[in-house]
Amino acid sequence: MESQAPALMTKRSSSSSSSPSSSRFRRVCVFCGSSPGKKPSYQIAAIQLGHELVQRSIDLVYGGGSVGLMGLVSQAVHEGGRHVLGLFSLSLSLSLSLSLSLSLSLSLSLSLSRADGCCFTCRVIPRTLMPREITGETVGEVRPVSGMHQRKAEMARQADAFIALPGGYGTLEELLEVITWAQLGIHDKPVGLLNVDGYYNSLLSFIDKAVDEGFVTPAARHIIISAQTAHELLAKLEDYVPMDDGVALKLSWEMEQLGAHTPKLDIAR
Repeated sequence: MESQAPALMTKRSSSSSSSPSSSRFRRVCVFCGSSPGKKPSYQIAAIQLGHELVQRSIDLVYGGGSVGLMGLVSQAVHEGGRHVLGLFSLSLSLSLSLSLSLSLSLSLSLSLSRADGCCFTCRVIPRTLMPREITGETVGEVRPVSGMHQRKAEMARQADAFIALPGGYGTLEELLEVITWAQLGIHDKPVGLLNVDGYYNSLLSFIDKAVDEGFVTPAARHIIISAQTAHELLAKLEDYVPMDDGVALKLSWEMEQLGAHTPKLDIAR
């Protein structure tokens, strides 16, 4: 990555001269891989997205990882002076901590007596055995949540828009869930794909096929916004207007009328 730094700085300077200094979004949630990917273009895109968020005075919400594309985008936003909020599942870390305490004769009382919550496992578990998503040095605010479902709901609640960089199964799962929530009327926040080097072309083709075959409505297809650069994608997200096809269930409103409460109810707020 060092050899690409001059190119990155050039791109950043160019973006700074043309990007607006403010945005209608306070925070954007970014889904992306905990791996850097094979192509340098993926890593460059993650850094440029971080710079674009900074230029528009947007804070970052993400999955709390410090490696791969997650680490690059969070570091770029943090170094630019914006707030970074990382969320990770405490149940996963705690279960791993307990199992390692038994198998490696680590002190269980030590692992449970830490007062700093999200950091205690990092100090107890050998780094080589920790989940890849939470290894290394995190930046900004790191907040533990009770489980994976709460993690996704909290990321969605905290954010005003969503962007997916290239990633694997986890990225796709998070992306498709917020798209589904938009389709069901749980939120009306824009969802963007940073389609670096055509990474998401096959997914977009699949969705178009689903529309053609009658499984996805044209209005639901409108939920997904894609672009090849961070600057273009943020501009499109700023202009996004939700399209109501009359089919959305408006689940959050109906459940509130019944007096129910789930983490999803806060997502639309």
